[in-house]
Amino acid sequence: MALKRRQDGDPYGTGLGVLEEEPEGGRGTPPLGMVDVSGPSMNPTLNHGDQVLVRYGARLRPGAVVVARHPLRQNLLLVKRAVERRRGGWWLLSDNPFAEGDSRDFGTVPDELVLGRVLLRLRPHPVWLAPAGWLERLLRRRPLGSVPGLAARLGVFTRISAEM
Repeated sequence: MALKRRQDGDPYGTGLGVLEEEPEGGRGTPPLGMVDVSGPSMNPTLNHGDQVLVRYGARLRPGAVVVARHPLRQNLLLVKRAVERRRGGWWLLSDNPFAEGDSRDFGTVPDELVLGRVLLRLRPHPVWLAPAGWLERLLRRRPLGSVPGLAARLGVFTRISAEM
């Protein structure tokens, strides 16, 4: 399964590019795809030029890194953190608090525009971004949660933003 993207699709540095072809599903298993990240909005989790593996149609939970269509420019894809479910969809924020182009600007993103969950960063070096629920709960406990960088390295979101 391949995504075709034009390289000129993200003039604001907030997303991934223009999606020219929808991902195709296969016999009940959500498809996987690789996507290149563009822009600084997900620093420090993801950087410009990183390549991520996305599971389209995956079940989401708060804290997951997701790929979604921009609600106002639906040909633009975004990589954002799903912070919480709200009436009308998901509240998506950038990990970089100084970046624009998230739910603080355009509000909630309807469920049908959230395409999938980022499982791991493939390049420049692999990092898992979607731990299982039981592992996430374990990493939030003390003393494991207090080990510097352990939770972040395994993709557990612990920072709560005041803009929610």
